[in-house]
Amino acid sequence: MAEYYEPETYPKEWNYLQTGTIIDQYVIERELAHGGFSSVYLARQTSDQVQVAIKEYLPRKLAHRTWNNVVVVNDEESQPLFKRGRRLFFEEAKVLATLKHPNIVEVTNLFEANSTVYMVMVYNYGITLEKILAKKILHVSEAFVKAVFNTLLDGVGHIHSHGYLHLDIKPANILVQPGNESVLLDFGAFQGFPAPRPQTQSKVLTKGFSPIEQYNLCAPLGPWSDIYAIGASMRACLELKAPQPAPERADKDTLEPVAKVFKKKYSAPLLEAIDWAMGLYPRDRPQSAAELRAALNAAA
Repeated sequence: MAEYYEPETYPKEWNYLQTGTIIDQYVIERELAHGGFSSVYLARQTSDQVQVAIKEYLPRKLAHRTWNNVVVVNDEESQPLFKRGRRLFFEEAKVLATLKHPNIVEVTNLFEANSTVYMVMVYNYGITLEKILAKKILHVSEAFVKAVFNTLLDGVGHIHSHGYLHLDIKPANILVQPGNESVLLDFGAFQGFPAPRPQTQSKVLTKGFSPIEQYNLCAPLGPWSDIYAIGASMRACLELKAPQPAPERADKDTLEPVAKVFKKKYSAPLLEAIDWAMGLYPRDRPQSAAELRAALNAAA
């Protein structure tokens, strides 16, 4: 006899596509990562067995997966939000398809199936910076920090030159490859600039990494906003934890300059670059990736 489930009682494994599932021209191997709006899978192209990463749009507060992998909204009230999110997912894929750069995740295909949408990306071998720091997989030397963030700044500068902001840079979205080159992941929060910020626009915020202006829907965003997040990510490499959140700093700043805390362990240019990038207000930071990169590589 067939079994039937209410959405909230679905078996846990139904949240994700199972190993061996064939979707379009790909075979799912395993889940790589997941969040509130999507899941990422390792898959193979059936034509040539090349591995790819596939991102599936499935906002779990709005929709669920049925037994045959079709994605269904939870109720009629969720339908408009689900459709809006799917449209933004399409836009993210289209933007990434135009931003060809070795330090930015590359999108190769976009297709619809199972009443949702899938983004196919080049599978880059590596470990997220978040995992490296949390599990202390590598020694975080000055050479490591400079290698990771010089290449990251190359990619971020390329994004900015095309009129876009990432707005969710953090260790979890920085993939570190062999040789310590980085690849920037997850463009789900991207925006064009310069552009007005409508009051209805949703916010993507990460405590410790999002700049103060990102908490204010009326404040203008720019390259300096991504610069703060990069500075916070560099600081996290030294302290192995997220920095004090920007709103708390605005109320009472307890964040000691790394130029003081780590002066015996790292060079002055590196520490001063981090402190500059983490200026609480936009005017106190580098205004471009090139400015921060120059400071990072200044002679001691």
